[in-house]
Amino acid sequence: MFKTVLPLSAILSLRFFGLFLVLPVLSAYALNLEGATPFLIGVIVGGYALTQAIFQVPFGTMSDKIGRKPTLLIGLVIFLVGSIICAISTDIYTLMIGRFLQGTGAIGAVIPAMISDLVTEESRGKAMALMGGTIAISFAAAMALGPVIAAQAGFASLFWITAGLAIISMVILFTKVPTPPRIRHIYHSKTTTRDILSDQNLLNMIIINGMQKGLMAVAFVLIPILLTKEGYGFDWDKAELWKVYVPALLAGLIAMGPAAVFGEKYNKPREIFLLSILLFIVSFTLMGFATRGWEFIIGVVAFFIAFNMMEPLVQSMISKFAKVHQKGAALGMANGFAYLMTFIGGAVAGLALQYGGREIVSIILIVVSTLWLLWTFKMSNPHRYSHLYLPMDHVDMEKLNALEHEHIAEWYINETENIVAIKYRKEMVEEEAIKAKIVQ
Repeated sequence: MFKTVLPLSAILSLRFFGLFLVLPVLSAYALNLEGATPFLIGVIVGGYALTQAIFQVPFGTMSDKIGRKPTLLIGLVIFLVGSIICAISTDIYTLMIGRFLQGTGAIGAVIPAMISDLVTEESRGKAMALMGGTIAISFAAAMALGPVIAAQAGFASLFWITAGLAIISMVILFTKVPTPPRIRHIYHSKTTTRDILSDQNLLNMIIINGMQKGLMAVAFVLIPILLTKEGYGFDWDKAELWKVYVPALLAGLIAMGPAAVFGEKYNKPREIFLLSILLFIVSFTLMGFATRGWEFIIGVVAFFIAFNMMEPLVQSMISKFAKVHQKGAALGMANGFAYLMTFIGGAVAGLALQYGGREIVSIILIVVSTLWLLWTFKMSNPHRYSHLYLPMDHVDMEKLNALEHEHIAEWYINETENIVAIKYRKEMVEEEAIKAKIVQ
């Protein structure tokens, strides 16, 4: 599994490392560009997310149709062009165009879908946790290095590094990433992407994913500005921002492992999500009303613990709830909404900070997070499913096509390995009973 997942995780992590590298300093440095205002800074912070939101579903659906690898290449090329435009920008509007282009290469859903293709569902939780762990490491490294590199080599250097990482990702794609198996699925009624939104489990995950990413954008608008700009009482130098990000991200990384184990192994994702939301409320309370630096730092630490506890579980739950032929589209919808919320979070945070001050922003965030907490209370933990794998030549295809059972979630054919896979609730239907229905 590790040999399969690591190259894909590396591509996603390198891409995110480039995006994360600018986040800790973007709002502070971009304020010095021609035409900059706090509102436009918020748009810049979340700008890539708007085009990500628009193109997530098309890229996810395209990957289902033309293949994961070609789709990944297209996305990486567009990301490369956007990074170069950001690097040469001298005004806020050129930077905005580059950020929008960075987001147009919307491969965020394609890689989790490809991982889902390449590993069994029993191993998917570990695979998603591994992917989330590599992203968290890139997150921590970027938070530490971004302020230092920007101070030493200039703000534009961060985008040149990002462009170089895009090229490295393309090399990994064609030298290390295996080709996914061909999957054939047959259903008695046509399934559309509309079914994704009508599935309450998937809808809950889409909302959780969107809120988590939207609050991330808010945090990265607030933290650099509140700590470095005059009038907020902290007066940090931009090069010192790593002092708050590194301990916060290390704490988040440490919390991720136990959260993933508790959520996956003990099937308690709902409880992890509720605890994370409570920590978000604590975090934004401290960021909004802290008067001393250590109080603010505790708020940032609480934020990153909450964010990292959620991250691997969200992607894993979506891939479990979606049917095999929907994974690209379902992850595309979830990530599309998440990126839309990222854009909205950044823009609203900048606007609220410009006209209302940090206390008003904090109150808004506390109210929104409390409503989110109440929504999540009604969520149920997922059913546990097992998989039955049978060689194709042992299966009567006519009987398989007629297979109906309320506790069989789906079945599909892995044509590459000539295997029929059946997903079922083990405590509700016995394996031998399924075999009796379809084995020749």
